[in-house]
Amino acid sequence: MKLQEQFVRNVRHCFKERGDIWLNKLPDLIRYCEQKWSLRIEEPYSLSINYVAPAKKVNGQEVVVKLCLPGDDFLAELEALQLFQDRGIVQLLAFDQEQGILILEKILPGQELADVTDDEAACLIAADLFKNLMTEVPKKTRIGTTKKREEKLREIVKSHPHGLGPISRVRLKNALKVFTYLNATIERHWLLHGDFHPYNILLSNDGNWKVIDPKGLLGEAEYDLIQFLLNKLPEDGSYEVMKNRVDVFTQQLQLNKKRMILWGYCHAVLATSWSVNGTQYSTSFFKGIGIFERLFTEYYGTDIDI
Repeated sequence: MKLQEQFVRNVRHCFKERGDIWLNKLPDLIRYCEQKWSLRIEEPYSLSINYVAPAKKVNGQEVVVKLCLPGDDFLAELEALQLFQDRGIVQLLAFDQEQGILILEKILPGQELADVTDDEAACLIAADLFKNLMTEVPKKTRIGTTKKREEKLREIVKSHPHGLGPISRVRLKNALKVFTYLNATIERHWLLHGDFHPYNILLSNDGNWKVIDPKGLLGEAEYDLIQFLLNKLPEDGSYEVMKNRVDVFTQQLQLNKKRMILWGYCHAVLATSWSVNGTQYSTSFFKGIGIFERLFTEYYGTDIDI
């Protein structure tokens, strides 16, 4: 079984030895799915860290099979899918908790919101979806909070006292300070998607847009829009695009602009840190750090310093 090279690198980078073991099990997991749900799995999509592929059941129904490493992240995604049902999220058809398997509806035609060339129009669509998606925190849940993201950044700061990749020591430490401040001053937690961006929003045949791939997270609403802000930034005019996105979301959703920019800054540092692999890193996420710093100065007249 030949796997996409970048997918293999991503899994090994994120999960180390556990990832290698899981990659070796994939052929058996695929056969297990085909037998358990009477379907035929086709060639996978472009993969990140999960194995996701279209499939067809014996009755002709088209579905999507998603194979994940079992563990806390998978359980959070599964719970988020269940809690978000009927709120504009992809339909969960079946699952196997022990094996880390999700069987999902196939959204057709499946055009990504990222393909909408009018950036403001895309933001307005996303804002409407986000408003419908906002869900109260359940009384009992295994889903972690944004405090866990703060701790991830704290581990990075401790492990890289002189900076990491393109991120300086000063930026790492300042981002951690901002993260800590924001988590300590949250007034209301929500159930968050955890990876809300235009590539995770697809058009369905009924003309409605649907959200896919929730990671599951508890935190402030402003935080959940940062991935959208950071994705698909143009080479030229990225500052103006980001500024307009912030304005649209804060106005449409009645959110706190200052806290959104601060969340954007510290998350952009964290996201860039996660992307560092040798000399490689996400230039889009790294660019976002500087944009959020500049936005804060423009709106509030000082450098980011909590």
